[in-house]
Amino acid sequence: MDHDKIGARAAFKKAAPEVIALSHRIHAHPEVKWEEVQACAWLGETLSCHGFSVEQELCDLPTAFEARVGSGPLHIVICAEYDALPGIGHACGHNVIAGTAVGAALALAAVADEVGITVRVMGTPAEEGGAGKIKLLERGAFSGAHMAMMTHPAPEDIAEWPIVASQRFHIRYIGKASHAAAYPELGVNAADALTLSGVAIGLLRQHMNPGDRVHGITTYGGQAPNIVPDRADAVYVVRGTTLTDLAVIKERVMRCFKAGALATGSQLEVEDLHEAYSQMHHDLEIVAAYRQNAETLGRKFSSSANGSVSTDMGNVSLAIPSIHPAIGLGSRPAVNHQPEFAAQCATASADKALADGAVALAWTAIDCATNDRIRSRLLTGSSEAPGSRSFKSQAFQESVE
Repeated sequence: MDHDKIGARAAFKKAAPEVIALSHRIHAHPEVKWEEVQACAWLGETLSCHGFSVEQELCDLPTAFEARVGSGPLHIVICAEYDALPGIGHACGHNVIAGTAVGAALALAAVADEVGITVRVMGTPAEEGGAGKIKLLERGAFSGAHMAMMTHPAPEDIAEWPIVASQRFHIRYIGKASHAAAYPELGVNAADALTLSGVAIGLLRQHMNPGDRVHGITTYGGQAPNIVPDRADAVYVVRGTTLTDLAVIKERVMRCFKAGALATGSQLEVEDLHEAYSQMHHDLEIVAAYRQNAETLGRKFSSSANGSVSTDMGNVSLAIPSIHPAIGLGSRPAVNHQPEFAAQCATASADKALADGAVALAWTAIDCATNDRIRSRLLTGSSEAPGSRSFKSQAFQESVE
């Protein structure tokens, strides 16, 4: 192992108790999207105390920040997420992501000038349905960055996690209230419209592409059972393998919602809740370096990735070379977005994942900085890594050819 990697690992080990305590503190105080005030402040304070220059309210987003150290020409962004899920806290392990990002940055700070890098920790709020990274990307936060990286907790380690496109939207039906027993014929039942659309979507599932998903919840269905509901609300998510596939399946799902309105005489209102999340474009040279480094630390990767997820990191990956591997907690049968997984994210296995992820990311950054070919490619942006790919469908291939 070279001198720089030894130095980075030693720097992390020195800071490890502080970083793990930070992860546990965020876990104990979950904050949902756009409300991550404490987590954002804690990360900024920690990095500031270690010599990073910190800018809070990055791009006018109150719970976003950037912390910098080093002065090298290669700018490496380490993304930190820290928002929790409503009701079940850190059931996606964003507290571990935050700790890993800080740990990797502290490791790199010890060698940044030696290897010629500038380390940028970017606090990216509202990944869970708020598109924080997309807003930061659109407002220029990633300007000047040559690569972006992060790890994400999961049941097992996956180097190239299947990350697909998605979008979340709000559905509202407007009907007409009436006495449900005495004058039902004078009412227009908005809840019936939502029920009919759900049946239509259920039938549509037989004819969807394997990578397509649609799922949602009812957020309002009326005030009392003897009043015909004059309003019904729902939030749905649609996913497709690529942005092209997403557009196709979303239109088909919208026809189901229109059918509910047509059948009941309700009015339909649709509002996109965030910009579409893109499929992930994995930079294979960088992810191969990460995998080798993680395996050196004893991580064992799953031979097959079960299921797909979505994240606004996909949009970043279409702009600059990026990686977003899953780091395993060995949590089976508990999986992401379950209360049992939330409990796993403040255990010894989560702490080990944080430590391994931080060191593996730091070592990967060092590899990118010291490998002449990779460094040149990243600095010039002249070409992508041989074999770099996203999870492309045939429709996507045709759209770009």
